[in-house]
Formats: sequence, structure tokens, C-alpha cells
Amino acid sequence: MAKKFNQPLRMCISCRQRDIQNNLARLQCIDSQLSLFRGNGRSFYICKACLKDNKKVLKSLMRQCKSGDKDKFLNILKEIITDDRKS
Repeated sequence: MAKKFNQPLRMCISCRQRDIQNNLARLQCIDSQLSLFRGNGRSFYICKACLKDNKKVLKSLMRQCKSGDKDKFLNILKEIITDDRKS
């Protein structure tokens, strides 16, 4: 019999590991721009371990947002990581 969790499980787009939703960062792409989830539209999750490894997650993010601007994504990712640590 399957265990019931109080919180839903979600999958990281980079490492494909499943974790509790609160342990993952929820992001979205709007017009090929990476941002934190704003409450509407499609989104995806990235685990904290993958966020620390920029090279590993960068390819997954660029594929998800259908963009090829590596430097721009890296800068936005750094901003998201520092904002997440402040809260």
C-alpha cells in the first residue's frame, strides 16, 4: 500500500529526483525570460542542490525556456539564488 504524504512530490527538471514541493524552487519562463513563479501559467521545479551547481542546471533551464543566451540565464539564476537565500 502506498504511503500518503501531506505535501505533494515534484520532480527536479535537472537531476530528475523527486522531493517534497516545499524543498524545491518553482520557476517559470515567460517569453524566454526566466523568473520565479508568479502564480499563473506553466512552471517547473529545481532542487536546491542543482541550483548550487550552475553548469548542471543551466542546460536544463535553457532547454525549458527555449533560449540559447547562456550568460543571461546565468545572471538571472544567480539573482534567483541570492533572493532565495535572503528569504
